Amino acid sequence: IIKIVDIDGRDQVRDFAEDMERMLGSKMKSVKVSTEFDYYNSMLVNTADEDGNFIELGGEFPLEKNEHFNNLPVNTMQSDVQVPTNVYNKDAYILNGIYWSEALNDVFMNNFQKDPTLTWQYFGSSSGFFRIYPGIKWTPDSNGVAAFDCRNRNWYIQAATSPKDIIIVVDISGSMKGLKMTIAKHTINTILDTLGENDFVNVIAYTDYVRYVEPCFKGTLVQADLDNREHFKVLVDELHVKGEGKVAKAMKESFKILNEGQGSLCNQAIMLITDGAMEDFKDVFEEFNWPDRRVRLFTYLIGREMTFADNTKWIACNNKGYYTHISTLADVQENVMEYLHVLSRPMVINHNHDIIWTEAYMDTVLFATKAQSLLLMTTVAMPVFSKKKETLSHGILLGVVGSDIPLLEVMKLAPRYRLGPHGYAFLITNNGYILAHPDLRPLYKEGKTLKPKPNYNSVDLAEVEWEDIDETLRTAMVKGEMGTLSLNVRASVDKAKRPLFLTNDYFYTTINDTPFSFGMVLTRGHGQLMFMGTVSVEEGKFPHSTATGHSLCLSSAPTYCETDIDPHHRKYSQLQAVIRYLQGKEPDLECDEVLLQQTLFDAVVTAPLESYWQAIMLNASGMEVGVETAFLGTRSGLIRLTRYTGIETRVAKKFLTPADKDNLFTVDHFPLWYRLAMENPPGRFVYYIPVEDKDNRDKTGTIPIIPSLVPDQFELSWQCLLVSLYDYQGMCRSGHSHSSSARPLLSVSHVFQYFLTMKKALFAETFAMSHKAKRTDALQPCDTEYPGFMLDNSIKETNSLLKCGRCQKMFVVQAVPDSNLVLMVVQADCDCSRQYSSITLEPKEVKYNASVKCNRMKSQKVRRRPKSCHAYHPKENAKDCGGASEISLSVALFLASLATSLALRRWT
Repeated sequence: IIKIVDIDGRDQVRDFAEDMERMLGSKMKSVKVSTEFDYYNSMLVNTADEDGNFIELGGEFPLEKNEHFNNLPVNTMQSDVQVPTNVYNKDAYILNGIYWSEALNDVFMNNFQKDPTLTWQYFGSSSGFFRIYPGIKWTPDSNGVAAFDCRNRNWYIQAATSPKDIIIVVDISGSMKGLKMTIAKHTINTILDTLGENDFVNVIAYTDYVRYVEPCFKGTLVQADLDNREHFKVLVDELHVKGEGKVAKAMKESFKILNEGQGSLCNQAIMLITDGAMEDFKDVFEEFNWPDRRVRLFTYLIGREMTFADNTKWIACNNKGYYTHISTLADVQENVMEYLHVLSRPMVINHNHDIIWTEAYMDTVLFATKAQSLLLMTTVAMPVFSKKKETLSHGILLGVVGSDIPLLEVMKLAPRYRLGPHGYAFLITNNGYILAHPDLRPLYKEGKTLKPKPNYNSVDLAEVEWEDIDETLRTAMVKGEMGTLSLNVRASVDKAKRPLFLTNDYFYTTINDTPFSFGMVLTRGHGQLMFMGTVSVEEGKFPHSTATGHSLCLSSAPTYCETDIDPHHRKYSQLQAVIRYLQGKEPDLECDEVLLQQTLFDAVVTAPLESYWQAIMLNASGMEVGVETAFLGTRSGLIRLTRYTGIETRVAKKFLTPADKDNLFTVDHFPLWYRLAMENPPGRFVYYIPVEDKDNRDKTGTIPIIPSLVPDQFELSWQCLLVSLYDYQGMCRSGHSHSSSARPLLSVSHVFQYFLTMKKALFAETFAMSHKAKRTDALQPCDTEYPGFMLDNSIKETNSLLKCGRCQKMFVVQAVPDSNLVLMVVQADCDCSRQYSSITLEPKEVKYNASVKCNRMKSQKVRRRPKSCHAYHPKENAKDCGGASEISLSVALFLASLATSLALRRWT
């Protein structure tokens, strides 16, 4: 039975979204369970001393490689704990927290047994320790330091607090010179690092007048996305001290901004960073903040002087904030984190276990352990808090529990075979940022190393679907609407070397109980139809390969059968799983019956090709010289192929091998040769030259570039359409200033700074100078434009002359019948290089003037605010508002930190 089925985009997008809701809902249930609940230190497990004995906290901890966890050696019977270097791992408070959190072991294991598709589960404590399941051997960074602190991670911060509007007010008067200013700048940067895409921010500096660090942002709040945060850091690094400090004007300006009703409209706070506040602020607070005290004030007293400590503390305590004293760089991290715990109080008192979902990110922990396959993830997380009645008003946050969900697994619920060769599915956040999209390119290549782009998780949908000029699609999806939209698009394929003109139908809806929206694209023509056939299982059974050398393989991209649910099935490839399921050997396998039926049908109707290829092989006179491989691909991901030459003599050695990702069916795309063939009329041959990476000398083909063809004359003669294509995820090389990126090491190496400040100020100033901005020539995110050429197939032949000074260059262009080839003959004895520049396909950076840059940075795109907000509770105990901080370190930790700092100083 054979039939052509029309695809109803509205029904299909709804079905896909419901599948995703069920999957993501099961992950939320696991996280909820995890909130109702002598240790292994992951840095020290399986570590022995010189005598061969296990060191303290590092006992024997069995580890086995597990394919489900990226082949990382793990212990699925036990979680273990990581403690940052700047936290003493045997502190009584830490040990007590680790002891009671031991109960999470059974919860994590039970979650994994109920849902074997779960990946990492973890608990991040407010005191700093991090419990992870399954247990791993934690690998320190290149400096031998455990810089990872779970409290700095976005999933922790988002779960611990509601969205927030933050005004950072910094004193740049003359008294702040030297080390004080260095500490102040680091404090600002640390606060900025605690903000995310749901937060809003501005930075104001003051002396005897108010100065916006970025004049473009005067009188407003801007979204705290990565680009704006990094922009603030660069400007903060350029601040210089002068004059007398008068903070009252800056306070009034901050209150006015927050009263404008912009930003998140949830938590509001002013962060005052100063070495002393001498003025009387009572009138300011009475005018703007009392009696409701809706705006919290957090004060950070900088330096060793305590003369103005009482006044600075009074400001925080009378405005439901928190006061901290930061005398050294080592104090910054812990003291800044205190404000998050204050903001969490209303949520904790309400006992609201709000579930949050993060934007896309790469797990840098696994990346550091070399077990990361560079997959994007999202985290589902929720807060854990004390329920003791006697501490209820204090709103004590115990920590955050979470679990990672690979976005690749989510997108498998919208399989490509149901979307057609040019169709695709995508996910975005409530802020319009992309979670998953086939055109999202989170990595860039520097030399031979792949690295994450700095802004890979803040790419806006409008920057990928850039044909949607009015942002109609983006606006509707961000608002959580369901609907359709049609657009004529210029799609770039083959690594942006070839443009395709397509008409796309977009279908979109929201995913309930998450901040995400789901979109799906069907291309007019082949994308709207599905060819369905029915055959029996007996007819469809097929071998992996035959004695004649023919091969049949299934793509690993579509999930024909789910092999990840039962650990027993994980050893099977997709082809093995399909065959065993069809043979009745694994009836418990969960398989996609529609895809299997389509694959079986494809296998049956293409089976005669084997005898045809065999006949050609046996008839040597019928063989064309140079033919190496014959192959056929179908929409279901099935490929049949035969090799006519051995690997030794084959020119295209990589073609259609497992390493040839570009020419195989993958999760992200159909092969380019398949897509190009689908866009050509029946009976027309498509010639395609796969070009391997430049680093690989075994070329399977080359693309010649003919210089000195002038766009306007060539277009008139041959009707070659020159189109502009854009890449808003480009990386350009340009010198710029930036602050040291070694922020994670500050909490360790700056213990040495603390020691030096007690000994001699000269050393402290020298150390602080090492953190000043440095000139670099690194690749940085940018926008680029590049040309694309499309041929008018109605023109079969033409010729023309180009005048080049004293000579003329003649060229003739003729279409090769029944193909996508063009024959071009160019006169070689006339040099036109002086008159006409070469045409290249190289991208060029798009430069913006200051006005355009300003508008782009402060523009507020349509966004959907998170549903929950916990900014106020009448039972909150505002008297817990901080005090002077002192460093308390054990001798062992101090000496270890000192040694590390000395080593770092020696290396730099």
